[in-house]
Amino acid sequence: MDGDDGARVADGMAGMPVLGNSVGAGELREDASNRSSSSGSRRGSSPTRGQEQEVDVSCHRPDLTSSLPSRPRPTSYERDYREKVPTVATLSGANVVTHTAPSYEEQRASPALLSRNAGGTPGGRSVRDDGYCSAGSTPRAFDHKSTKSSVVTLSCYKKEPKTQIEEEVYYSEPSIRVRGNSVAKAEINDGRETWGTGADFLLSIIGFAVDLANVWRFPYLCYRNGGGAFLIPYMLMLIFGAVPLFYMELILGQYNRQGPITLWKICPLFKGVGFCAVMVAFYVSFYYNVIIGWALYFLISSARSELPWLHCDNSWNTEQCWDAAKSNDTNKTDVLYQGPLSHFTPASEFFHRAVLEMQHSEGLNDLGLPKWQLAICLGIVYITLYLSLFKGVKSSGKVVWMTATMPYVVLSILLARGLLLPGATRGIAYYLNPELARLKDTQVWVDAAVQIFYSVGAGFGVHLSYASYNTFHNNCYRDCLVTTLVNCFTSFFSGFVIFTYLGFMSHKQGVPISSVATEGPGLVFQVYPEAVATLPGASLWAMLFFFMLIMLGLDSGMGGLECVITGLLDEARACGATWLRREHFTLLVVCVSFCVACINITPGGIYMFHLLDTYAAGISLLCSALFEALAVSWFYGLKRFSDDVEEMLGFRPGLYWRICWKFVSPIFIIGVVVFGLLYQQPLQYQHYMYPQWAVILGWGLACSSILMIPLVAIYKLISTPGTCKQRIACCISPESEHEAIRGGAPVSRFTWQHWFYV
Repeated sequence: MDGDDGARVADGMAGMPVLGNSVGAGELREDASNRSSSSGSRRGSSPTRGQEQEVDVSCHRPDLTSSLPSRPRPTSYERDYREKVPTVATLSGANVVTHTAPSYEEQRASPALLSRNAGGTPGGRSVRDDGYCSAGSTPRAFDHKSTKSSVVTLSCYKKEPKTQIEEEVYYSEPSIRVRGNSVAKAEINDGRETWGTGADFLLSIIGFAVDLANVWRFPYLCYRNGGGAFLIPYMLMLIFGAVPLFYMELILGQYNRQGPITLWKICPLFKGVGFCAVMVAFYVSFYYNVIIGWALYFLISSARSELPWLHCDNSWNTEQCWDAAKSNDTNKTDVLYQGPLSHFTPASEFFHRAVLEMQHSEGLNDLGLPKWQLAICLGIVYITLYLSLFKGVKSSGKVVWMTATMPYVVLSILLARGLLLPGATRGIAYYLNPELARLKDTQVWVDAAVQIFYSVGAGFGVHLSYASYNTFHNNCYRDCLVTTLVNCFTSFFSGFVIFTYLGFMSHKQGVPISSVATEGPGLVFQVYPEAVATLPGASLWAMLFFFMLIMLGLDSGMGGLECVITGLLDEARACGATWLRREHFTLLVVCVSFCVACINITPGGIYMFHLLDTYAAGISLLCSALFEALAVSWFYGLKRFSDDVEEMLGFRPGLYWRICWKFVSPIFIIGVVVFGLLYQQPLQYQHYMYPQWAVILGWGLACSSILMIPLVAIYKLISTPGTCKQRIACCISPESEHEAIRGGAPVSRFTWQHWFYV
């Protein structure tokens, strides 16, 4: 644009109000003194950017042909106009000079101000002003069906001004609301840190979802529940139960940018759900990180020429130990060999007697002192977790690049080696052999529901915490689908790795595969170590396997503690503890978790470990996910939630998602809870039966987190000011609506349309 054209455009811009770097009618609380746009002294401008300032103009065509009717109730625009001191801008040489514009009352009293041709004077229009942008114009009300807007961006330089005018467009009412809110959301700087890259977030949620259960539980369940036929209920439960809840958590965290507790300003009645999720995640850290400590101990023990669980001639072995490498007449025991699940193999005795030292404990009432070797290993695990978390997602986002990707490298190497072993194909055949008749068994469907639910990780609040550090417009829909696919692939792929070695073990020892197939710690710390003990280079294969377990466990351990830290720290700062530093609070959480976890590394710690594993994240986790789904889809409202998704991602969730959120997923969780309560198994570990007081202790632990939901709800109802109706309305409505509700505004959640919207 040449100088003459720029001057003509500048003439038409005389009388435009200025707010910082933007120009809009009545949006600047400044005095009437003239200021240069390049001085850097205006609010919102940077002193270091004196060379260039950008001015955005958003204004609307006034309706000057109609008379000005009397309005007994001022609009929101009129109220804002009266409250703010409007200014206008004129171009003077190389600078933009601001002047005080006529007040709203002056313009209403003297319509001549609206049509005065005082080119460049405050409150008037130049000959080239078409009525779009004069400070004296009255913008068209927003209650029209469409609004015509023009946006002018002015960049002022010392030499010559540059003006860019965007094309005029029409916006419908929903578009105006969504567009305006999106811009506002995108420009809000709440001081919350964000992920370094989108890949950091994606790898973090993949790392949490893909954990030890993918390796030690899914392959066994698939084998036990009909082989390939088990994939049918597994996929159905995945599609209609777990994935919708997973997607819901990502949306909640990313849209509100709050932890799992402070998030519930959207529906204060259910704030206890956040406390429940944080407590469950904290309880799980007490025993889950102990597994990583065991794996580290095994990794260190594997770094020798001969694995310590190869023979029965060690100091911890008993007379009943059966060495499969020896002939029957050279073994000390007359007990027939019953497979590696027997308590008398070298690997099982190494785990129970050398690592856990269970022989020094009689049960839960005789725990003993922590084993110092395991205490060192556990300490190393917690130090690693602290170093990964104390700087927030900036530090943990880099760690997951190794912890989330390395297991796939190790699994591929182990599979390539396992396929070369005799009996490997036999093991894979047992793993995948479909038995469609098993689909009639209710237990198969329950196992599929429980496995996929716990594997995805919904209800812990971890995905919600991670998503709260996303940018507002991050595509969490894509992240949800990618994570789900990777999680299912890992479970299925790890089954090939495990069953190649179980097939080899069954072939070598001449026992049926049912004698070697198991799940949980028994698989990774007894059966698998014995399977690789007789391979050439056994130490290398054992070290690779336990290194993989450590990587799988670390990113899941980081996720659990991140939920606790984010949830409690956000809540503390919301209550006024802004002085609390993340580094110090992370240290406190890690130290408390380590001290409680030390109970599990005592001689009787395995009994406490099994107790925590049974009750800490069982019914309580399901209740957390259930009330989260009910609160969002029914009380917060599917319409409001869909609006949030559209504002954030640009599209509304489809009918499938809305039906699953409102009906299918809650019914799915309720079914699992009811079945779990009706068909409880007696609490025991191997041959040890837990006393009744231990069962009561376990249920007390589970109820301590579940009871947070009704207790916090009652507290909110009592502490909320107002009448009974206003209290209920405020407790089930977002905090942003509370002032209007107390002012007598209608409550949308007291309408049938809110509850029946799908």
